[in-house]
Amino acid sequence: MREILQDAEKLGLSSHAEALARLVKKKENWIHQVDIKGKRYLNTFATLPELQASSFDLDSRQVRIGSKEDLDADQLQLLNAALIDYMPWRKGPFQVFGIDIDSEWVSWLKWERLKDRIAPLAGRRIIDIGSSNGYYMFRMASAKPEMILGVEPYLTFYFQFLLLSRYAALDNIYALPAKLGDLPPLRNYFDTVFFMGVLYHHRSPHDALSQIRDMLRPGGELVLETLVIENREDVALSPRDRYGKMNNVFFIPSVPCLENWLFRCGFTNIRCIDVSPTTSHEQRKTGWIQTESLDDFLDPNDPARTVEGYPAPVRAIVLAESK
Repeated sequence: MREILQDAEKLGLSSHAEALARLVKKKENWIHQVDIKGKRYLNTFATLPELQASSFDLDSRQVRIGSKEDLDADQLQLLNAALIDYMPWRKGPFQVFGIDIDSEWVSWLKWERLKDRIAPLAGRRIIDIGSSNGYYMFRMASAKPEMILGVEPYLTFYFQFLLLSRYAALDNIYALPAKLGDLPPLRNYFDTVFFMGVLYHHRSPHDALSQIRDMLRPGGELVLETLVIENREDVALSPRDRYGKMNNVFFIPSVPCLENWLFRCGFTNIRCIDVSPTTSHEQRKTGWIQTESLDDFLDPNDPARTVEGYPAPVRAIVLAESK
């Protein structure tokens, strides 16, 4: 996490160095001294074998770091134990020194829906808000951006990224175990913001979108992916209690409603490039998660509905530009 502080001047973040340093110190103290899971993950991280990957593939559906020939049996055992301790693996797939991680989400499906529709990422400053374990950041890295910053508050996913990035050894990818609201006002700094699978977790979507607009340079691009309801009217669903067993889903807009939110928050050139229902081909239970998955969230007698009776998950990808 301190790498971004060390590179602050190179990254043009000198004016934010003090605020970033306070954030890093706060998060380090929490992980090292307070959070039980964080302390466990630190201990696991200390057991990782010293390895050097002989090759990489960041531009294929399965992100590959190293090969099985790069480590011996003892190192393989240590690495495999760490990967298991860091379950559940939501995003992927990955192959790490020959170990195949079949993640819950088949994340390349989403990537292929958007990769040829977004502005080219070469030379751009990118932030991925809700970056999980970095699957999409590694896919972005193959396009040679100037830098990528991931923001991920859940420590399980943040430590997954730390493990992967340790062996990928890329010098332009950074991550912070933080939420969007924790960040200093990085005004007009980023060329591209990825905000995927996060908006519906915000109690105030307008505030979140306005903060993102401020982070983008004029003409910069927002790549927004979120749950939507299929309706031609300007409406949004506000679940009474839970949606798909999630208690942190607050607003699910229709596409016209989402486009209106973006317009009112100062975005232009707003266009929806994809609407896709979530199926068990894309999200399913595997040996790398120890929790429920999509099939458990749907009504067994009517898969077009969640267990609470709401419409089953549909996701949209919307692109927009900052004025």
